[in-house]
Amino acid sequence: MLWTTLLLSLQAIRRNPLRSGLTMLGIVIGVAAVIVMVTIGSGATAQVRQQIASLGSNLLMVTPGRRMGPGQAAGAGPFTVADVQAIARELPSIAAVAPTSSQSMIAIHGNENWSTTVTGTDDAYLAARKWRLAAGRSFSPSELRGGAPVCIIGATVRAKLFGTRNPIGTRIRLQKLSCEVIGLLEAKGQAGMGMDQDDLALIPLRTFQRRVAGNADVRTILVSVREDGSTERVKADVERLLRERRHLSASEEDDFNVMDMKEISQTLAGTTQTLTALLGAVAAVSLLVGGIGIMNIMLVSVTERTREIGIRLAIGALERDVLLQFLVEAMVLSSLGGLLGIGVAIGTSAVLAAWLNVPFVLDAAIVLVAFVFSAAVGVLFGFFPARRAAHLNPIDALRYE
Repeated sequence: MLWTTLLLSLQAIRRNPLRSGLTMLGIVIGVAAVIVMVTIGSGATAQVRQQIASLGSNLLMVTPGRRMGPGQAAGAGPFTVADVQAIARELPSIAAVAPTSSQSMIAIHGNENWSTTVTGTDDAYLAARKWRLAAGRSFSPSELRGGAPVCIIGATVRAKLFGTRNPIGTRIRLQKLSCEVIGLLEAKGQAGMGMDQDDLALIPLRTFQRRVAGNADVRTILVSVREDGSTERVKADVERLLRERRHLSASEEDDFNVMDMKEISQTLAGTTQTLTALLGAVAAVSLLVGGIGIMNIMLVSVTERTREIGIRLAIGALERDVLLQFLVEAMVLSSLGGLLGIGVAIGTSAVLAAWLNVPFVLDAAIVLVAFVFSAAVGVLFGFFPARRAAHLNPIDALRYE
């Protein structure tokens, strides 16, 4: 019985291909919109997680001041190398601790120049950031102690000053400081907020303090926690230790900020997931619009096929048979629209992901939910026309012109 009803429904759909296509169009657009929105949103979430993870694994960033962003709160003094040494010495769960101080400078080589960020640090920086060298070497202990004029450059600086040539062994100027390039960092790409991680040059911290800053300040401390350690516990220990070293009483607020990159990653990912859910819900409204389109077309179909319905009822068809026929027809239309929508969504999502440079993350669960929802829309909005057809009076239906 069900198979026969399905064949009758397909025959009715084939008799009016243009009308059937327009009926399915709303469902196609609705299903495609939901899947595309969720897929691009999931890709954006994955990209945020990758970008934050590229900054370093289990990384804490310690900065002076009570607020986020550029600048520091009034009265918040910088850190010292002794603070860095105390963290490394007293906290056992630390994998690496790196002092850093940075300044924007012009890098010059021959006729080429490029504005970049110059960071004074030590070899622990590479361990804290999980950053490997593509060529050359890292700083030697004697270079770190003596403040030697040597530098390690990122991929962007290399491209701007040297193109594809090997920079190892050449000399560049960082404004007035002439230094030898001893290493080239592997490319990491962009981090959060569009920041180019490869646009930097590293020099020994003592070189930066003597030749660039003119002081012994440490502006940021990078703390990398061991894989088996807890970033929350280490963060609390760092805060306790720095409060002791900065002589803060129990009533005073911290004059420094400890940022857990894992928490930032979770916050940003949660924000993008919320936006994705919101966009998906908005796109799902178009499915309801498509359902209303199915109901309207089915009502027209009932009117056009009144005589046919009267004949079926007159020769012994039951009301439930007519109801089932129109319900199946509505569900077939919405299901075909759902399948076409899935195909359109996959193609569109792949193109948009490549264009927006985000990962293509297709969630099979969302595809299944969108398809089931499209079929449910067909049943829901097809019920009223089907019920109207089933309740027609056979005599009145046969006399209908």
